[in-house]
Amino acid sequence: MNDKESILRPTLVMLAVLTILVGGIYPALVAFGARALFPQQASGSLIVKDGKPVGSELIGQNFTDPKHFWGRPSATSPMPYNASASGGSNQGPLNPALVEAVKARVEALRAADPGNTAPVPADLVTASASGLDPHISPAAARYQVARVARARGLPPEKVAGLVDQHIEQPWLPLVGEPVVNVLRLNLALDALQ
Repeated sequence: MNDKESILRPTLVMLAVLTILVGGIYPALVAFGARALFPQQASGSLIVKDGKPVGSELIGQNFTDPKHFWGRPSATSPMPYNASASGGSNQGPLNPALVEAVKARVEALRAADPGNTAPVPADLVTASASGLDPHISPAAARYQVARVARARGLPPEKVAGLVDQHIEQPWLPLVGEPVVNVLRLNLALDALQ
């Protein structure tokens, strides 16, 4: 056996063994373990209504009906909230395209609720880093209460109470901010009717 053969054979054996271990057995164990320990999360954190999935609690949806709360704008295009195209716009605060997009979003919010003179929360006019965020701040949800209540013919206090019920506190008090999952809030709102 020459030097090339003495090196090549163990190298190919190790390649095959590691390919089977790292490329097959390990991913299978992780997948089965995730399904066993965290079945909801492993299946996409789907929200099911009447036996049918209506969305994921981890990916925003494009609500445009005045009767619903609206989420953060999506940075994915041409389809909003397209998980396969996740990513931010990468536009800085001085980018003219971002400035124009934010102005247009503010105008659209003002047109949808002309009587609302409160400052527009930033998360209603800017996309998140992933472009898919399903959450808005409590301030962004409260900003929309009057419009949603009027469109549904509900007392604003009832809609505001529903918002308060759907505020999710951060897992650790020092990490994160309170948020509202827009899909869960809209499903609860639809259940009122």
